[in-house]
Amino acid sequence: MTQAVARAVARRETLVVEAGTGVGKTFAYLVPALLSGSRALISTATKNLQDQLFFRDLPRLCEALHVPVRTALLKGRGSYLCTHRLKQARQGAELPDRRAVLALARVERWAQETRSGDFAELEGLDERSPIIPIVSSTRDNCLGSECPDYRDCYVVKARREAMEADIVVVNHHLFFADLALRESGVAELLPSVELAVFDEAHQLAEVGVQFLGTMLGTAQMLDFARDVLGQGLAQARGLQDWQGLHGRLELAARELRLACAGPLSGNGREVRGLLKLAWKERAERPGFAEALGEVADAARLARETLATVIENSPDFQRLHERAEQLEKLAQGFADKAEEGAVRWIDLSPQQARLVESPLDIRQAMQEQLAGPPKAWVFTSATLGDDEHLSWFTEPAGLDDATVLKVGSPFDYAGHARLYIPRRFPKPSEADHPAEVAALAARCARELGGRTFVLTTTLRNLQSIGEALRQAFEEQGDGIRVLQQGTATKRVLLAQFMADPRTVLVGSASFWEGIDVPGDALQCVLIDKLPFPPPNDPLVEARVQRLEAAGRNAFADYFIAEAAIALKQGGGRLIRSERDRGLLVVCDPRMAGMNYGRRLRDALPPMTRLAEEGEALDWLQELAAAHEQQQ
Repeated sequence: MTQAVARAVARRETLVVEAGTGVGKTFAYLVPALLSGSRALISTATKNLQDQLFFRDLPRLCEALHVPVRTALLKGRGSYLCTHRLKQARQGAELPDRRAVLALARVERWAQETRSGDFAELEGLDERSPIIPIVSSTRDNCLGSECPDYRDCYVVKARREAMEADIVVVNHHLFFADLALRESGVAELLPSVELAVFDEAHQLAEVGVQFLGTMLGTAQMLDFARDVLGQGLAQARGLQDWQGLHGRLELAARELRLACAGPLSGNGREVRGLLKLAWKERAERPGFAEALGEVADAARLARETLATVIENSPDFQRLHERAEQLEKLAQGFADKAEEGAVRWIDLSPQQARLVESPLDIRQAMQEQLAGPPKAWVFTSATLGDDEHLSWFTEPAGLDDATVLKVGSPFDYAGHARLYIPRRFPKPSEADHPAEVAALAARCARELGGRTFVLTTTLRNLQSIGEALRQAFEEQGDGIRVLQQGTATKRVLLAQFMADPRTVLVGSASFWEGIDVPGDALQCVLIDKLPFPPPNDPLVEARVQRLEAAGRNAFADYFIAEAAIALKQGGGRLIRSERDRGLLVVCDPRMAGMNYGRRLRDALPPMTRLAEEGEALDWLQELAAAHEQQQ
């Protein structure tokens, strides 16, 4: 892999590499990048991985190779403290609760000593904390060079350092946000680099689709309403009815969310997690057009009101621009979608978002590839289940890229077992979740915990979690069940690692990016084959496009997507060359249907077991070995 990256750098070519767990792909692209002396942009999936690259991997390699390079870390503006907004928060922010007041006090103390302004320095501050939006800026509310604190701005400082560095570490969200908005500094940076590397590239397409589209969210409106009230009372009290305007904007946001929820809000059904709703289902219902019209009217009133005080301060100038943008978005969503785009509504317990998006990132990436010549490297442990890695290369517009598949060095045949129960309820049958829980309980008892159960839906997450808890209580096993949603991902993982007599039940976010090496995790159960939901608006649009081109959507899309997700989920099991474990896929279709072989072949070459007794015997063997080591 290192040699392939070095060739791509030397020839300014595009390379796509699927590198199995344990290859060491980070070093495989960093070493040639550092030795070539090329200016490089490295993008990864999350802020945590960014920090790992920047603070751990890069310094170690620079020291080992004796390469004096300047490195920089660049995140989105929401990751940095805004000193101007911190001052405003001190003066008049309406904080939601006492915890937020304490969090603000912590931020104020830290602000006295920080050099980077990166919230990641503040240990124990959850990135979902309500204080962060209050003391950071967004593209909407940033005053730019008009800001009184512009000279000391941490975002400007981070961008300046990035422009001067040899290697800059960013994330996919920032990369695509910049392609769409040209405002984070990446657009200036990209033409000047000779190498662009995308790690965890399997997430690139979905992140890109989010950012290349258009979005109107009720949270965006509520933030705007809060800022209008705060600035109005602080800088123009008595000149306008700021309270009344705030109430009108808030009401418009609430009414829009209710219209998006539709029947869900009427029948008392609680929204859990994130629901993706078809545009037609809501947009054609009574009340939706009116709610959208009220958003446009409230934004127009805000624009007209702010125009009367626009000369008072740069804050009002920016708020006026935001009002214009909200009005324009509401009017845009009242019209028809653009050709080749798909619309849907994201609904969560707190907010609704109207989204219009391209179906893939093909056009955006091809525009970048057509720019100044440079080497492009895309890598991940899961990029496809065929020789061309077409699951990734096709929607990313990388048809002419050089493709390399590097298998894992781990001994899967010796260390891992795969069990697919044949005599088992189908996922469509009512007793399937209960049987998954019962099998998971039997497996976990053999190991004394140390088990993950990965579910494909939040509904299964709830029912399997509850059934497992009940099974362990009835038998007095003393095995604890941790369930996604009861605490943050980081806290749940820490609890799992600290107590071996534990089963963790998780859905989407636990299928990837989780690293539990050693004996702490030796059994992973997957409830059913992870096919994309057919009623998802984005899935529907992609299927229609494939069928219009005369292609088989089930083979070319559904199976390919399931294969990638299976590789991700199954990849949680073996994380180091000494790990041993059992993967159970509780879906008889993988054993019996003709497409099952393609899905089995997508997994690493684990030794397959035919009967549950063999699977439990293997777990007994692992448990005995674990006991000996204690």
